[in-house]
Amino acid sequence: MANRPLTLSLVLALPLAACSVGPDYHPRAAAELGVPDGWSVPAGQKAQEDLSQWWTKFDDPMLASLVQRAQAANLDVAQAVVRLRQAREALVQQRADLFPSLSASGGVSHSEPLRGGTTSTTLPDGTVTSFSQGGSTSFSLGLDASYQVDLFGGVRRGVEGARASYEASGFDYAAVLISVEAETARNYVLARVAQAQLANARDNLAISDDNLEIAGWRVQAGLVSSIDQEQARASRAQLAATIPTLEASYNSAVSRLGVLTGQAPGALKAEMEAVKPIPKGPAEVAAGIPADALRQRPDVRAAERNLAVASANIGVATAQLYPSLSIGGSIDSGSSALSAIFDTITGRLFANIAQTLFDGGRRASQVRSAEAAADGAFLAYKSTVLTSLEDIENAIVALQVAQRRQQEFATALDASNNQALLARMQYRSGLTDFTTLNTAESALISARNGLVSARSDEATALIQLYQALGGGWDASKTPTAPTTGSTANGN
Repeated sequence: MANRPLTLSLVLALPLAACSVGPDYHPRAAAELGVPDGWSVPAGQKAQEDLSQWWTKFDDPMLASLVQRAQAANLDVAQAVVRLRQAREALVQQRADLFPSLSASGGVSHSEPLRGGTTSTTLPDGTVTSFSQGGSTSFSLGLDASYQVDLFGGVRRGVEGARASYEASGFDYAAVLISVEAETARNYVLARVAQAQLANARDNLAISDDNLEIAGWRVQAGLVSSIDQEQARASRAQLAATIPTLEASYNSAVSRLGVLTGQAPGALKAEMEAVKPIPKGPAEVAAGIPADALRQRPDVRAAERNLAVASANIGVATAQLYPSLSIGGSIDSGSSALSAIFDTITGRLFANIAQTLFDGGRRASQVRSAEAAADGAFLAYKSTVLTSLEDIENAIVALQVAQRRQQEFATALDASNNQALLARMQYRSGLTDFTTLNTAESALISARNGLVSARSDEATALIQLYQALGGGWDASKTPTAPTTGSTANGN
């Protein structure tokens, strides 16, 4: 009969523990997020291609090696893995609230009388020994259990939110990973562009030296005034002045690559010293439909998971408005002899129901605050979706523009090269002035640099498009934290 209140509490609690207050989360429809049926820029008819290792499409072993090293050793990626591990442990801690807590205790005590109760004994060797009488020793063991019954699903909503937060951290890690991959590729392109521009500048400088020498001869021969020689000297100096700037740009890109791969800034200088062409990828990329891109983009999926977290928090706050039930019990045993400690065992069971009657509207305000946070998370989700589509469209346009510019600069380079050759021959023969030659040489330099710039823009736009499409990770599964303390690249 003494356990009847506890039994009644459990009978009432079990049906209630199956319910969860607050909204059940459902993914939002595309129309709610403002996703259009198609982009204003044609994205191709075929489905989106596999972009998990898009850097291999440039067919540049050095680029592929650098990206792989950045995946394994980049410190931003390592920090993202640490945050992912923390989110996993937060989920473990939240799940623990679903289970009872158990604690055990044990003790031993010994008491002696403070005064009297001693006996003296003289041993055969004459030693006097005293010992106490009336002292006692006792042993005890105890086991306590407590359980907070999840009557209205507040704990389950908390677990739901922690799981969504863990998944969001996985997508955040993927977003950092693809950002590092893209930045590594961009700086590799910048390094190769600087090498190409340096080669152009040095070639142009050699031609300028030749023109200066020719102008000097003509001045000495009295065929032209010293103006030609001064123009040639000024033109040569201006070309020479561009070389230190290009060398600084090259050094900056190579230093950045060192840091991106988790090394000192100068670690890759020897490896990058050999001049190689600007990497060239495929002419087009199958972007697929908007839904493909949204599934591929980790930042979009992280925003969706953050919305799920905010929705679960509404349930956590709402559950605080309702009564709470805790049950527990304890088992104790004790004896003056360790061998008889289990001869006497006592037990106790209890249940407690609590309900806040007045808190000045605090809990109701917490629910409204959670609802407002969910509204904000939805707006952030929608903004991320629209920004993703904007990134893709801009990258597609940038790629097309760079390709058209490259075609035009190739034509300009061919014409400028022919013009410069004719002008140089005519100046040597005295058929034209140095101003005409200088103009032709300037047009050639501009066309050479323009073509290099267009090739750079094409490679950069292609990298931008791969990143905008969410390439660089396995989108078929949610990234999870490594089971050990080490970092992982997630691919």
